[in-house]
Amino acid sequence: MMIRTAAVVGAGIGGMAAALSLARRGVAVTVHERAPAFDDVGAGLQIGPNGVHVLRALGLGAELDAHAARPRAVEMRDGLSGRLVAAVDMAAAEGRYGAPYLQLHRADLLAVLTEAATGAGATLRFASEIDPGAPPQADAVIAADGVRSAFRRRALPDVAPAFTGQVAWRALVPHGAAADGLDPGRTLLFMGPGRHVVVYPLRGGALWNLVAVEARDAWTAEGWTAVADVERMRAGFAGWCAPVTRLLAAVGEGREWGLFAHGALPRWHRGNVALLGDACHPMLPFLAQGATMAIEDAWVLADCLERHGDVPAALAAYERARKPRVTRVQRAAARNARLYHLPPGPLRAGLRAGMAGVGALAPGGLLARFDWLYGHDVTGGAG
Repeated sequence: MMIRTAAVVGAGIGGMAAALSLARRGVAVTVHERAPAFDDVGAGLQIGPNGVHVLRALGLGAELDAHAARPRAVEMRDGLSGRLVAAVDMAAAEGRYGAPYLQLHRADLLAVLTEAATGAGATLRFASEIDPGAPPQADAVIAADGVRSAFRRRALPDVAPAFTGQVAWRALVPHGAAADGLDPGRTLLFMGPGRHVVVYPLRGGALWNLVAVEARDAWTAEGWTAVADVERMRAGFAGWCAPVTRLLAAVGEGREWGLFAHGALPRWHRGNVALLGDACHPMLPFLAQGATMAIEDAWVLADCLERHGDVPAALAAYERARKPRVTRVQRAAARNARLYHLPPGPLRAGLRAGMAGVGALAPGGLLARFDWLYGHDVTGGAG
C-alpha cells in the first residue's frame, strides 16, 4: 500500500527527484526549502547512464536532451605537458548501457525536476525552515538537506567527517575566453602532483565548466558557497600546460570548498524519517556521481515506499538496497583522488602506462571498467 503524504526537506537535485518520484506514484508531496528562491548558483553536473535511466523513467527524456551535452570522450592528460595519457570512449556509453552520459548545468536540471514535480502535484515551499526535532506531519519525511544535514546531525551527533587535505574550486568561463586547445566534444581531466583540473562545456558550448582541486593542509568548513580566492587558484597551477593556464586566466569569480571524507553511516532512517543523497552519503567529486547517487536514491526510496505498507519497513528496505552501492562509489571516488594526484615516480608512470595500454588494445577497455557503475539500472528497465 502506497503512503498518502510525504514531506521532503531540501529542494536540491536529490530532494526534487524524490518529490517527483513520489508524486508520480500519487503521493501528496510537500517540499520544504530554506532558501527564499532558487538562483543560478552552481555549475556543471555529470550524469552517468545509471542516472539517465532514472530521469527517463520519470518522463524527463526530452527535457534532458534539450539541456544536456553528450561528450564523445573523457581524456586524461598530464597537467604540466598536456600530453594525452588515456581516453575513455563515452560515445559508446549509450550502446553499452542503454543510456548516454550527459553534462548539464545544475540549475537547468533542477528547473526540469521542479517543473515536473510541481506539474505532478508536489507543493514547493520556499523560506521554510524545518527543525529536525519537530519534523513536518506526513506519513514519511525525506531529509535531503545536503552535506551539512541538520537531520543527520540530530540523529547521529557523534558522526563527523574528516578533512581530506584537498580543496576544490568551481567556476564558469565564457566559451570564447579560453577556447584555444579545448575541444567542446570532450571532457578533459588534467592530472598533476597534488592537484588536477576538470573541464567540460555547458549550455550548448556557451560556457566552460571548471573544477580544480589542490592539496592543502587545513580547511574550516564543508560546503561550496565560499567565494574563491582566484589568484591563489591560478598560483596553484602556475607552470601547467597552456589550455589550463588560459582557462584559469579567464576566471572572473568562483566558489571554493573543502573536501571531507564521510564513512558509511550506521543507519539512514529512524521512525518515519529517512536521509537521502548528500545527507547520508556525501561523495568526493572524483567519480562525478554525487548527483546521480541522489537520483538513484530517490527512485529506490519511492519504490520501497510503494511496495511496503509499513513505513519503517520500507525505509529499512531502502537502506539495505542502497548502502552497499553508495559505499562502493564513495570508496572508488577516494581511490581516484589518489590516482589523479600521484607524484612523479615509478608508480605514476606504471599506472598511466597501464591505462594507456588498456585503451590502445581494446577501444572499450577503459569504459568497461565502469560497467559496475554505469551498467546498474535501479528502475529495472522502466526508463
